[in-house]
Amino acid sequence: MNPIFVTSTEEGTGKTAIAIAIASLAADDGTDVGYFKPKGTRLRSPVGKTRDEDPLLAMEVLGLDADLEALEPVVYSPAFIEEALRGQVDSEEIRQRVRDHYDAVAADHDLVVVEGGGCPSTGGIVGLTDPDVADLLDARTVVVAHYSQPGDVDDVLATARRFDDLAGVAFNAVGDADFESLTTDAVPFLEGEGIPVLGVVPRVTELAGVTVEELSEALGGELLTPDVPTDGFVERFTVGAMGSDSALRHFRRLREAAMVTGGDRSEVQTAALEAPGIECLVLTGGLRPSNAVLGKATEAGVPVVLVQSDTKTTVDRVEGVLSTGRTSDVETVGRMADLLGDHVDLADLNG
Repeated sequence: MNPIFVTSTEEGTGKTAIAIAIASLAADDGTDVGYFKPKGTRLRSPVGKTRDEDPLLAMEVLGLDADLEALEPVVYSPAFIEEALRGQVDSEEIRQRVRDHYDAVAADHDLVVVEGGGCPSTGGIVGLTDPDVADLLDARTVVVAHYSQPGDVDDVLATARRFDDLAGVAFNAVGDADFESLTTDAVPFLEGEGIPVLGVVPRVTELAGVTVEELSEALGGELLTPDVPTDGFVERFTVGAMGSDSALRHFRRLREAAMVTGGDRSEVQTAALEAPGIECLVLTGGLRPSNAVLGKATEAGVPVVLVQSDTKTTVDRVEGVLSTGRTSDVETVGRMADLLGDHVDLADLNG
């Protein structure tokens, strides 16, 4: 059976949760399913050894007994990229390694779900873009995409047309306000262009972001407001780098947002606490705010998280956490599997 290759138009679309959920649904139907991710892109180094968390999650959900290296033969790290740019990596050897590892996984399963990199172009310097991998493995491709405006169709078209064997496009986390435009205009247009649309998954709050507690843990932060609940959801962030008047106007336009600023910016912190869409303050530089700010935060029910890193580093970390979303737990995959079952047509995926 040909593998199912899951790619996306950009990072942060929920690709990992959808890929593993597709595998889980097939397993529930009695298919012996394996998982494979040729390029490790979501890298963490918790104990000094770089690893990708996605195969670990797939192993847990699917009950796979395999070595991590077998499921992910290429660690696409900054060091690897630098070596490739210097001509120290043999692209043909890398491609053959991917093929050999895939063949070994496929030999033990009836179906393999293959997950792409962060975006379709990742891996180009060694001939392993997502279209390259799909072609190498003779896979049927599912493209995962977001939709918030008609212009997003440009990216969907550009991505989908790069795959020779396209199963279709699955739109994920589509808000109520965008649903009519997508289904009335964009979907018929895409299908008229020969791009099948497999379905539209609605936006679900608990899958769209991370809780304040999860964000704080990921940042290694210290919670300065212990009496304030941390179960609010954060989907986006803003940087408090402007004056207090313009900051308040900006903050009031946001929803489900974390505000990142220096711990010594009391005027910006106070402005953020007056905006109903700010879910938490992330204060940088290890600088504790005044007791007046903490008191106002507690009264407003807005958690305050203190981190030791500078603002730029913290912003990069927050962006990384929010871009991956809540894909790193079994419950998220289970919820996604339910959503796919209700909203996406997977019946002919291997047809």
